[in-house]
Amino acid sequence: MDNSPSLDVRVTGGLVRGTREGGTVAWRGIPYAAPPVGRLRFRSPRRVLAWRGRRDAETFGPAAPQAHKGQFTGIDPDVPSGEDCLTINVVAPSSGAADPRGLPVMVFIHGGGYSTGSSRDFSGQGRNFVRSGRVVYVSFNYRLGALGYLDFSRYSTRRRPIDSNLGLRDQVAALRWVSRNIRAFGGDPGRVTVFGESAGANAVTTLMATPSARGLFARAIAQSAPANAVYSRERAAAWAEEFVEILRRRIGPASTSDPDAPLSVDQTVALLTGADASELVSAALVLQARTPDETPGLFCLAPVVDGRLVPRHPMVAFRTGTAHRVPLIIGTNDREGTIFRGRIDILPRSILRIETVLGNGDPESRALIVQAYPGLPGGGLTADFSGDYAFWYPCVAVAERHSRYAPVYFYRFDVAPRLMRWAGLDATHGLEMFALFEQADARLARTMTSLGGRRVFTSAGERMRDAWLQFAEVGAPLEDWPRYAEPERLTLIIAEHDRIESDPRAARRQAWTALLPLA
Repeated sequence: MDNSPSLDVRVTGGLVRGTREGGTVAWRGIPYAAPPVGRLRFRSPRRVLAWRGRRDAETFGPAAPQAHKGQFTGIDPDVPSGEDCLTINVVAPSSGAADPRGLPVMVFIHGGGYSTGSSRDFSGQGRNFVRSGRVVYVSFNYRLGALGYLDFSRYSTRRRPIDSNLGLRDQVAALRWVSRNIRAFGGDPGRVTVFGESAGANAVTTLMATPSARGLFARAIAQSAPANAVYSRERAAAWAEEFVEILRRRIGPASTSDPDAPLSVDQTVALLTGADASELVSAALVLQARTPDETPGLFCLAPVVDGRLVPRHPMVAFRTGTAHRVPLIIGTNDREGTIFRGRIDILPRSILRIETVLGNGDPESRALIVQAYPGLPGGGLTADFSGDYAFWYPCVAVAERHSRYAPVYFYRFDVAPRLMRWAGLDATHGLEMFALFEQADARLARTMTSLGGRRVFTSAGERMRDAWLQFAEVGAPLEDWPRYAEPERLTLIIAEHDRIESDPRAARRQAWTALLPLA
């Protein structure tokens, strides 16, 4: 019996036609919400607009507006982009599913600091996951930068409403689309795994604390999550005000003759809604470049505790058990912070930035940090300090808290090709993505493995991918990966030969717990 999926699939909005590609069937660029343009700029995503006839789904939709040069760069300039970016992609095995329930579904949320990236990146295509025949793979675009992750709701009026957490709302809308439509592609809406890396992992942990996302996914994977990067309305309002002033200085409102006079709410709204998307991107770059020194350790483009979509900080939700009690894989790479230097120096690595972070604690907790990272604030462990601050310790805190209510599996990825170790980068932020998504033949990966280590790197990615697939299928990884729980804190170390360690880097964990008792 032929159970291969049909190229023509009816989804919310109409009929779409996919393409067969080497053992898979792909449908790309399907709208999951109305274009957020015109009156819908800065508004929650609206229901997708229906179309007539059959819609071609062979190509990716436009990426969200983002920069092509400067400190924070994203997609190549020849990749189409625009505000009409709310599209989703589905890739399924061409053989279909033998299980009448359908295959498990893996929904990937791309990273990029909530300012860059798109679903057409190699991680968004997921072919190596689909060719296993074990899952249906989904990726999507969402609003980025000022259009998605600055909170201008303080300027909302009855005549021109403005909503908060727009990128996060897009993610919820995409998951709702999956829940309603994925059966048509051979997927099981009851076995959806949401996963992401970096900002995409922050999205995962934030969605776990978003009430409106309840029931839209059954498991979660967060790779290198800056899970604490969710801020108060007051902090977000300060960034919004600073952004408006930057934008005003760049293009200026036509309705005022005095460049220094305070803007009214109506003038501010007119400035934000009338600006070209490219101007919003440029102004956001200025704000992003300022933030690491003005507020060390914080990221200006991030979700907001708005009291509505995100009623409480995710760390509070994990601590109190009000986060969605789904099984979770979470972890980081060995040395997350080494890549953040030079053009992308955004972490607290300088003496001034480190001293600002240390200023959050009392003398005893600061002494514990210095013992854990000898030589601070100016010694050789600044990269480890900054990476642990932004990624590792927040992941540990999430794992520790969530494990009291649901299964948690913690990992650390230690595999680094010889060239990466020679350069002092080691297993840095994002490195595991090349292994997990079988990208050893990509130009950058070939360079990284040019001095050796390719076999070990590729093999680690295969084991990691198999664990992710097993987790998507049954809600638990391989049997030799034990659950994470206090006090043992058993952790899978992904290395040339995998091993289990109990509470690795305990001294660092205890120092951070004393310095930064998260919400």
